[in-house]
Amino acid sequence: MKIPELFKEHKTVFSFEIFPPKKDGSIDTVYKTLDELVGLRPDFISVTYGAGGSLPGCSTREIVSVIKTKYHTESIAHLTCVNSTKADIDRIIGEFKEHGIENVLALRGDINPDIPPKEDFLHASDLIAYMKERGDFSFSGACYPEGHTECPSLDRDIENLKRKVDAGASHLISQLFFDNAYFYDFLDKARSKGINVPIEAGIMPCVNAKQIQRMVTMCGASLPHKFTKLISRFGESPDAMRDAGIAYACDQIIDLAANGVDGIHLYTMNNPYIAKRISENVSEVLK
Repeated sequence: MKIPELFKEHKTVFSFEIFPPKKDGSIDTVYKTLDELVGLRPDFISVTYGAGGSLPGCSTREIVSVIKTKYHTESIAHLTCVNSTKADIDRIIGEFKEHGIENVLALRGDINPDIPPKEDFLHASDLIAYMKERGDFSFSGACYPEGHTECPSLDRDIENLKRKVDAGASHLISQLFFDNAYFYDFLDKARSKGINVPIEAGIMPCVNAKQIQRMVTMCGASLPHKFTKLISRFGESPDAMRDAGIAYACDQIIDLAANGVDGIHLYTMNNPYIAKRISENVSEVLK
């Protein structure tokens, strides 16, 4: 099933993100994670792009295929393009077709200052346009409620997002945020620019103070006063921080659902316990 079809069922779509194990990890860990996550009955699971840095034999393609064939759950394969040539993407297209993968989250990817980007795909919209002509894929895209860190303004970023949608993205997943007001402002501006595809809110539970501060530094998300107080009060106690972070994420999700959000995309960080606690707390709200 192509992901946009899920949004026609008139409920709040609830999905998870996982990542492939790193080279020093074990292949068993991701499948143990999936055993538990699939039991929570998400509408789909997205798998981040794991190429050279992932464990051999456990790439994005393999995991997406297993989610579909073994667990009978829909999935999205993340695909970055900034360091890929057309030949690279042609090879991946063939692999996706061979494994029955039809949903792709098209991403530019982070630019490594030590590795000059290739010339073929400078933007996710370039990747979408290229793949659209070569296969019957459904494309998702990333969006940024507070604007991309490399973009001078949110309005300019939304103009770029419109180009991505015009190229063929039929579903969007937002970067993490901790203040729903930013998401509502972004959503109003996106709709006013004619971006009418389903937009899922990306929610990352703050269960580790150092980890979340590192993520915020990378993506530029703002920390509201309520959130910084939470970290200040509970950050030194792992159990208290975990429970407070789960409660904060649940509050975000309930508010978003009450305001009619298209979907919630939970960044699980491969932690089934956190995903289960949140799923149990919001399941009735999302029906």
